[in-house]
Amino acid sequence: MSMNTALVVGGTSGIGLATARRLHALGTAVHVVGRGKQRLDEIAETDPGLIGHRADGGDRAEIGAVVEAIGRIDWLIVALSGSEGPGPIADLDLGMLRRAFDAKFWAHLTTIQVALPQLSGTGSITLLGAISARAAMPGTAGIAAINGAVEALVKPLAVELAPIRVNAVSPGVVDTPWWSGFPEDARRETFAQFARALPSRRIATADDIAEATVLAATNLNITGTVLEIDGGARLVSLG
Repeated sequence: MSMNTALVVGGTSGIGLATARRLHALGTAVHVVGRGKQRLDEIAETDPGLIGHRADGGDRAEIGAVVEAIGRIDWLIVALSGSEGPGPIADLDLGMLRRAFDAKFWAHLTTIQVALPQLSGTGSITLLGAISARAAMPGTAGIAAINGAVEALVKPLAVELAPIRVNAVSPGVVDTPWWSGFPEDARRETFAQFARALPSRRIATADDIAEATVLAATNLNITGTVLEIDGGARLVSLG
């Protein structure tokens, strides 16, 4: 039996990297795409089993060159995200929100379109959304719209692209580099506040979300599904 091949776009940190590591542990040939040379160099040291590629998931030519170099892909995981988007609607910078849509939604769509010819007929596409798409937290209308748009792709594409399976994973509050812009004290206090409110009483790790992402990518009976891996964030008020 030939080895499965996975491509994790946005795979050099956080949930993407944790997913790549789990897939590699299963005996998969794992390619990771990131924009930063430094992160790719670090991963070459820490995770020599992962095959790194420098490219922007939103750049058709760059991601196209990566896909062409890899050849057949069984599992495509698109874990792209950006830090822009949050803020109250009254003074939300719409130029910033357009950039945030470019960084996540349009980059997801570009990557899917470019990779499609190389996807095996029994393969899968797994997208990374966020529970903001269904939660009701003040100050998240912009990111709710972005993640809602990403997750809205799942059902129509699962039917249109069948038998290729299409799913998304929808995390809540996760301790990843997404929070690195926050001062350490503020981040710690925010996490403590969220943990008290969440039914799970804890902040997720990137690996928690990666476990679900691998399930969505590899389970032959999951398609057209958004897996809510949010610790119950959608059930309570975190605002």
